[in-house]
Amino acid sequence: MLKILTPTATSTLITSFIPNKATWLSSTSCTTITTTISILILNPSDPAMDPSSSSLGSDGYSTPLMLLSCWLLPMMFMASQNLMSKLTPQQIKMFIAITLALQLALLMAFMAMDLMLFYITFEATLIPTLVIISRWGSQLARLNAGTYFLFYTITTSIPLMLGILAVQNVKGTTSMPVLQLIPTTSENPWTNTLLWLSTLLAFLAKTPIYGLHLWLPKAHVEAPIAGSMVLAAVLLKLGGYGMLRVTNLLTTQDNTTYMPLLSLSLWGTLAAGLICLRQGDLKSLIAYSSIGHMALVTATILTRDQLAPTGAMILMVAHGLTSSMLFCLANFNYERTGTRTLIALQGLQLTSPLLTAWWFLACSTNMALPPTINLSGELTLITSLFSWLDITVFLTGLSAFATTTYTLYMFSSTQQGTLPPNIKPSSPSQTREHFLMLLHLLPSAGLATNPKLTAPQ
Repeated sequence: MLKILTPTATSTLITSFIPNKATWLSSTSCTTITTTISILILNPSDPAMDPSSSSLGSDGYSTPLMLLSCWLLPMMFMASQNLMSKLTPQQIKMFIAITLALQLALLMAFMAMDLMLFYITFEATLIPTLVIISRWGSQLARLNAGTYFLFYTITTSIPLMLGILAVQNVKGTTSMPVLQLIPTTSENPWTNTLLWLSTLLAFLAKTPIYGLHLWLPKAHVEAPIAGSMVLAAVLLKLGGYGMLRVTNLLTTQDNTTYMPLLSLSLWGTLAAGLICLRQGDLKSLIAYSSIGHMALVTATILTRDQLAPTGAMILMVAHGLTSSMLFCLANFNYERTGTRTLIALQGLQLTSPLLTAWWFLACSTNMALPPTINLSGELTLITSLFSWLDITVFLTGLSAFATTTYTLYMFSSTQQGTLPPNIKPSSPSQTREHFLMLLHLLPSAGLATNPKLTAPQ
C-alpha cells in the first residue's frame, strides 16, 4: 500500500521545488506514474483483507475504487489546464497540493482496515473538497455551496463517530477483519438497530440519498471542473463503499429498520430523473442524474441480496467514469460559450462536430445502452431488487425511462437546433480534449468485455 501512498505524497514536494513553468507538466507526469504503479500493483481479485498485516489493506471492495481514484487524478489536472492558466504560480502549486491531499485522503479511506481510521480519513476528505469548491469556484455562490456541503457532512458524521465508539465499547475492537468474525446478534435488538442507523447516516448523506441531497447540485454547479470530477466519480462512491462495509459488519435483523430507507431510495431514483427534466443548468442536470444513479445503488445495497455488492460495485465504477466524462464535456461547452444554460447552448454541433460525437458516446453510456458496462451494472441491480420484491420492477422501469428521456433531452438541447445569435463560432476542439474523452472511454470499453473485474470476489 505504501508503494501507492508514497508517490502520491511525494508528488506534492516535487511540484513545490520545480520551476513555475513546469508545474502543470510535472504534476500531470507524477500522477500518471502513480496511476501506472497502482494498475500494476493492485489486484481486484484479492479475496479478502489480511488482518495481521497493518491498518491498511485492500480487497475486492476497495481495489476498484482505488484504481478509479488513481486513474482520475491526472485527468483532473489535464481538464484544469485553462483554470491553471489564469492563476499565479503560487496559486497553481496550492491547487495541485490541495488536490493531491484530497487524493491521499481518498486512498487511505479505501485502504483503511480499521473503522476509526476509516472515519478519520473519511472526514479528512472534507477540508480539501471544501477548499476546492469555495476557493476556485466560478461564482460568488460557491461560498453558499461550501456551507451546504460542510453542514450536511459534519451533521451526519457525528452519529458515525458515536456509532464507531459504541462498536469499540460493545465488540472490544474496531478492526474490520475481526468484526467480520464476531456475531452481530444482541440481547437488545434496539442496540443493533440504533448502531446500524447511526453509522449509516453519514454514508447516506455522502451518496447522497434523496432528501439529504441538497448540497450536491450546489456543490457541482459552483465547483471547478476538477472538483466536479472528483465529487461525481469518487466522493459519492465513498458513501456507497461505506454502506457496503457497514451492512456486512453491523447487519440488523429487523426488516422494518431498513424498509423506509430502501423505499425512499427507490422513489428517489424516479424523483431525481423527473427533476432532471426541468433543469435549466447543464451541470445541475448532470448532478441530479448522479443522485438518481446512486439512489439505485443505495436501494440495492440495503436489500442485502447476494448480487447487491457485485451490481453496486460495477455501477459505481461505470457511473464514476460516465459522470466525470459528462462534466468534462459540460466544461468544454462552458469554456467556449461562457454559459451553462441549456437554452443558450443550442446548435453546438455546428461549431464543434467532433465534440458532438463524444457527447453522443457519453449520453449512450449514461443511458446504459448495450454493450456498455453501465448496462451490466443496472441489470444486476434491477435483478437483485426484483428478487427481493417483484413490484420494484415498475419503479426501476419508470426510472430507466426517465433516465433515457432526460439524457436525450440533454443531448438534443445542447447539440441540435440553431445557433443562438449571442454565441459566436468558437475555436476548434483541442487534442487535449479528445485525449481526455478517450481516457474516460477506454476503461469503460475494457470493463464492458469483462465486468467481473470490478466485482468483489
